[in-house]
Amino acid sequence: MEERRNYVDWELITNFVIDAFVGYGIPREDAEICADVLLESDKRGIESHGVNRFKPIYLDRIKAGIQNPVTEIEIVKDFAATAVLDGHDGMGQVVSHKAMSMAIEKAKKYGIGMTVVRNSCHYGIAGYYATMATKAGLIGMTGTNARPSIAPTFGVENMLGTNPLTVGFPTDEEFPFVLDCATSITQRGKIEYYARMGMDTPAGMVVGRDGKAHTDSVAILNELNTAQAALAPLGGIGEDLAGYKGYGYATVVEVLSAALQQGNFLRALSGIGENGEKVPFHLGHWFIAIDPEAFMGLESFKKTCGDILRDLRGSVKAPGCERIYTAGEKEYLTWCERKVTGVKINPAVQKEMIAVRDELGLTQYKFPFED
Repeated sequence: MEERRNYVDWELITNFVIDAFVGYGIPREDAEICADVLLESDKRGIESHGVNRFKPIYLDRIKAGIQNPVTEIEIVKDFAATAVLDGHDGMGQVVSHKAMSMAIEKAKKYGIGMTVVRNSCHYGIAGYYATMATKAGLIGMTGTNARPSIAPTFGVENMLGTNPLTVGFPTDEEFPFVLDCATSITQRGKIEYYARMGMDTPAGMVVGRDGKAHTDSVAILNELNTAQAALAPLGGIGEDLAGYKGYGYATVVEVLSAALQQGNFLRALSGIGENGEKVPFHLGHWFIAIDPEAFMGLESFKKTCGDILRDLRGSVKAPGCERIYTAGEKEYLTWCERKVTGVKINPAVQKEMIAVRDELGLTQYKFPFED
């Protein structure tokens, strides 16, 4: 019974998040987009980017004056198959939804579309935008830079963001293939989750200025902010497990996120000003949509893609392992379960939700975890 009290149904949590965003000055239509992106994380089982980040990453930044609740989108350039957008430090989800929508529209007309965004903020899970494309029968790709977190191979300074390189394919199955993962071995949001839950960060994910692995999650968050620790790139510390590959892919995302739209990069994305004050992050994103109809057709693409995935899942399993998964499958299975149970809210986030509700006077909301 006590465990069930920690779950909130989707209608309740969606309406609350939208109303809270509106209470912080976000126009309702934009708030609906922001809530949809945020809660999609929890629907897929990606707690590090879901309700856990509702207050600290979005509401607190609006309150601090480093993120604008009203997103003024400027179309800087708009060519046939490409476009450059400026988000003017508004809600990253809003300008990104617009950018991927434009890429999709261009791909439907020209076979491929690519858009880039500058002066943006955290845009949520990258897989959301790739899935926008797959729902339209297109291949979707996206990436974003972020505040410095990753150290280069053989380095200890946090230079690159967690920089996800994300790809989505439509398939003939009930769910698309969506590969959405950071180019670091873990991401800051995961460490924030570990800290909230009182858990250590597994050794090998974070390197300190001393060159050693750090594991104290609370201390790591402080050390990341003060450049005393850095995340290891995908593959881990050094070259033994091919950390240089994650370092290289993170650099690819950084270049595409900054060079095409002439935005900030590396240290300039720290969110800290010359005098130690908080400043806007000025992040960059990129979005690509590709129409299989411009090649050999959507249905043939979906069939071949599905055949590849089924062959992979049907291959010989390691001793003791019951199942092989393909990207997007676990998230689909999680949603099949969670659409019935609702979203689980941990005690720390419960307190934040109650505080936000009371601050905004949203008295119509009563949560099941309250006495």
